[in-house]
Amino acid sequence: MSLYAAIDLHSSNSVLAVMDGDGKPVLRCRRPNDLPRLLSDLAPYRDDLVGVAVESTYNWYWLVDGLMDHGYVVHLVNTTAIPQYDGLKHGDDDSDALHLAQLMRLGLLPEGYIYPREQRGTRDLLRRRFSLVRQAVRLMLSIQSSFSRSTGKQLSANKLRQLSPSQLVDLFPELSTRYGVLIQFKLWMTVQDQIKALETWIRKDLARPDLLARLQSVPGIGPILGMTILLESGAIERFESVGDYASYCRMVESVRLSNGKRKGHGNRKCGNRYLCWAFMEAANYAVRYDPLIRRWYERKRARKHRVVAIKAVAHKLARACYHMLHEGTTFDLTRAFG
Repeated sequence: MSLYAAIDLHSSNSVLAVMDGDGKPVLRCRRPNDLPRLLSDLAPYRDDLVGVAVESTYNWYWLVDGLMDHGYVVHLVNTTAIPQYDGLKHGDDDSDALHLAQLMRLGLLPEGYIYPREQRGTRDLLRRRFSLVRQAVRLMLSIQSSFSRSTGKQLSANKLRQLSPSQLVDLFPELSTRYGVLIQFKLWMTVQDQIKALETWIRKDLARPDLLARLQSVPGIGPILGMTILLESGAIERFESVGDYASYCRMVESVRLSNGKRKGHGNRKCGNRYLCWAFMEAANYAVRYDPLIRRWYERKRARKHRVVAIKAVAHKLARACYHMLHEGTTFDLTRAFG
């Protein structure tokens, strides 16, 4: 008899449910997040298990990798696409786990992408860079704000980067303000050094530098944006069409229509925010430095809002990158924006 297992994973414990082919529960239990314990619970059903569905929002690496290492067929659940059964009067973790098993039994389980562990750490390291850059910008803005309050003048980012700690001290006559700014300045310099070291590490650990070079041929895409697009996209074959990839990059409008009338919108945040950021940044650079793309943008800008126009440029860049990665072609500026 075919069996279907599901694990509702939490921060410190997991709820395991096993269902038979008729939809009847065979096992329901709560266990601490301990891989050997969960494997021992699944062991009696192993030969009949069709698969194991794992639902988690952030801490699934250890469980999915461990189950796969022991030969289980694992399905990572797309939590944002789970259809809920509104007829239930009472719902808890047990019913949630059984619901996942039921969806898998019916062939309706929405699945997420299990990113290959070989490059998963490198991708996550690039995401840490994203966080470090934001911290560095906050420190820089705080220093500029302190300078403006103390002198009534402006201190540009380029000027700040050229200053040494001793030069910065001379800009603040008040002792307490000077001390606070000096601490922030040293932190800012330390974060900048760590960002550079992190970028060097990522470039050395990149599995396909040839694909990075291809992406950098696109106007507006440099090393950082190229690495972001490459690592966040993962295996391009997982997207059935260019439209699916554009939707994953948040380049597709979210709108709900009924009888030709707008009935709201939803799932605008569904997709990869890092890819959305990368293509929007690339679009802004491309419009600034490439004449052909700028003319295309200006024509769109004449009819639409500026944000809509720049999003249209980002959409075209995303579609072009999909074809380049999928087909192994080079960027064709005329084909994309001619």
